[in-house]
Amino acid sequence: MAYVHGNGRSIPELFTEVVTQLTSLLRKEGQLARAEIAENVSKMAVGLGLIVGGAVLLIPALVVLLQAVVAALIVSGIQPYWAAAIVGGVVLVLGLILLAIGMNRLKADRMIPSRTINQLQQDASVAKEQVRPRHDLHRAA
Repeated sequence: MAYVHGNGRSIPELFTEVVTQLTSLLRKEGQLARAEIAENVSKMAVGLGLIVGGAVLLIPALVVLLQAVVAALIVSGIQPYWAAAIVGGVVLVLGLILLAIGMNRLKADRMIPSRTINQLQQDASVAKEQVRPRHDLHRAA
């Protein structure tokens, strides 16, 4: 005789339903992880494309502007080599700062599907809570 739960279904039926729901949940979580990773990769590709496009357009303009600053420093009485060194040093520092910021945004840890991981942890916690009472109920029977 099969034990019938309060809602009229047998334990094998309940177990089958749990396995089916768990399989469905895992499939949906996998789809969510793939979608989140694809979204992150897309954001990274757009960011990288914008960096490259901006650099291509800004380099010639920056060279002309820097030559103008060097010329202005020379006119104000600074020796040409000092004017070039001052402008070059300032631009070098600014370039290093921008490089550091850009590299920080391309780190691999930003690609981790953190929302999916958090959801999986919550799902596991809920599943553990649901299994515990049934296990205790089964022991009492």
